[in-house]
Amino acid sequence: MATTVRRAVLTLPAAATGPENPLPALRPLDETHVIDDGDRAGLPRDMARQLGHTPLATVLPVRTLDGYGRERTPTDLEAIVIENDHLRVTVLPGLGGRIHSLVHKPAGRGLVYANPVLQPADFALNGAWFSGGIEWNIGATGHTTLSCAPVHAARVPAPDGGEMVRLWEWERLRDLPFQVDLWLPDDSAFLHVGVRIRNPHEQPAPVYWWSNIAVPEGERTRVVAPADEAWHFGYERTLTRVPVPETGGTDRTYPLRSAYPADYFYEVPEGARRWIASLDEHGHGLVQTSTDLLRGRKLFLWGSGPGGRRWQDWLTEPGTGGYAEIQAGLARTQLEHIPLEPGGEFSWLESYGPLAADPAIVHGNDWAAARAETEQRLADVLPRADVDAAYAAWRARADTEPGESLATGSGWGALEVRRGRYKLPGTPFADSTLGEQQAPWLELLEQGTLPGPSEAAPPGPTLVSWHWRDMLETAPAEPLTEYHLGVAQWHADDRAQAVRSWERGLATASSRWPLLRCLAVAAQESGQRERAADHYTEAFDGLCAERGDGEAWTAATAALGRETIEALLTAGRAEAARAVWAGLPPEIRARGRFRLLEARLLIAEGRTGDAKALFDAGFEVADLREGAEVLEEMWHRLTDEPLPDLYNYRMRPRA
Repeated sequence: MATTVRRAVLTLPAAATGPENPLPALRPLDETHVIDDGDRAGLPRDMARQLGHTPLATVLPVRTLDGYGRERTPTDLEAIVIENDHLRVTVLPGLGGRIHSLVHKPAGRGLVYANPVLQPADFALNGAWFSGGIEWNIGATGHTTLSCAPVHAARVPAPDGGEMVRLWEWERLRDLPFQVDLWLPDDSAFLHVGVRIRNPHEQPAPVYWWSNIAVPEGERTRVVAPADEAWHFGYERTLTRVPVPETGGTDRTYPLRSAYPADYFYEVPEGARRWIASLDEHGHGLVQTSTDLLRGRKLFLWGSGPGGRRWQDWLTEPGTGGYAEIQAGLARTQLEHIPLEPGGEFSWLESYGPLAADPAIVHGNDWAAARAETEQRLADVLPRADVDAAYAAWRARADTEPGESLATGSGWGALEVRRGRYKLPGTPFADSTLGEQQAPWLELLEQGTLPGPSEAAPPGPTLVSWHWRDMLETAPAEPLTEYHLGVAQWHADDRAQAVRSWERGLATASSRWPLLRCLAVAAQESGQRERAADHYTEAFDGLCAERGDGEAWTAATAALGRETIEALLTAGRAEAARAVWAGLPPEIRARGRFRLLEARLLIAEGRTGDAKALFDAGFEVADLREGAEVLEEMWHRLTDEPLPDLYNYRMRPRA
């Protein structure tokens, strides 16, 4: 059959991602993939330089997603299916353009791990993320803020005369447009993926990209890559060079032979072909290869320990099989960012398809032979020259304007194109996508004034790049303008000026709680616990006085209530914290995150028995952060009993 592209609906048991948290994300990133500055001394010079290249302090201007739960209901998801005689590719444009499944039709086998449920968890830079399939990670170290966000999608003429699917969006952490073109030639068993990131600005931009592929894992699943060494990153936050395949007496290329989760970034030799494969006991599985710009290759494994197994069950359904991740990125490790010059672009082509190799060699004791066998089988089905030729053919079509729209992303790209007058052939950001969140910023751009709210509501999102900060500084100094200006200044690390802007706005504001909350964070970050507690208390009381109906108000109440209780407990004010707790709606207090907060409150009140009873009754913290050990730590404060599996999310050995 000729390749077809069609719309479809994929129905999965899904937990809703919930509304955005309306409180601006002023605090530092809670990202586990960092190392101490002192540990950089022994690293290669280019790696050390890229590790320190323009790290993010916050996820501004993006809002966090933390309002999801664990209750799943059958949900219809918008999908795009690309299919020929060899492969069927199912894409979710409403969820970051994730490839949900990649099926090799002749064998009737899924080449990637297709999660049977959609369960958000706190793994993305801005919170909600879900596991499975192939994910396009752009922005900064970690899972993209677009994990649970819509992207634009459309049909585009393919180089072979057929059709391909273009996905594109404006990545807001770095203010960069990007595109992902999915091209499945008529008689090909390989899906080609053309990627382009452009920098339309007048200054260099730090770029991060990793294509993240979830693959089924079994006892005899082996990950093979063209390397004899790797950079090992464990959740002890150290980066060390180790031999491949065996480290510490264990062959780490078999994901289930390790006890704890870990990253292995393979040191692919200069000039070697870029590829990585995951092969089962029969030597069958998925191979990913690319043009040379996409340098890095990585294995992430959950391991066989109870913490890793608990995370697997948490992200999917118990008994549905586990997964590992094989990845491909621009740098050697995910801790690095690469500068992209003004007006420049990074572009490359990836190819994904089935591979069959001799299992006796793949699983033999000779690592060099296993690598050579895998690479030869890849060369047989997809020579390196063919990938280069496919890239050249695709790149000639990268500027082609899209045809029929298949999905619509956000309006932020349209706003930035309007502001910067950018010309971005191939990725149109149409004015028709501008919406309610962009409306006040469009008025600031065109009229020089940020409009006040038409009704009582939590403030909308803030734009923080220097262009918008300059416009806010010259706009009339209304309280809402001062609020947004302070957020932009905070993002620019001009904290003293941010505090002054919030204080100016507070003097005349009719709705004081958003400004007070910002001042509370500023006080907390500077170590002023009592001042922070005072500001938080006044902010929460003000919110309760104004609070209306709707999910934005519920999200604001939950977020500010949590922060206020935590600040009061930090200041030693358990009685005041209990009063805030009592002021929360019952449906918020019933959430797992607030059950954990209640246990902390009970401990502060000296009621450890009641706190232990909460744990004994059982609860789940839906937004438990990747790498968090708070459940285990609190359990051991309450009892000497062994930690129940329900609360074991440990991702590193105990010290």
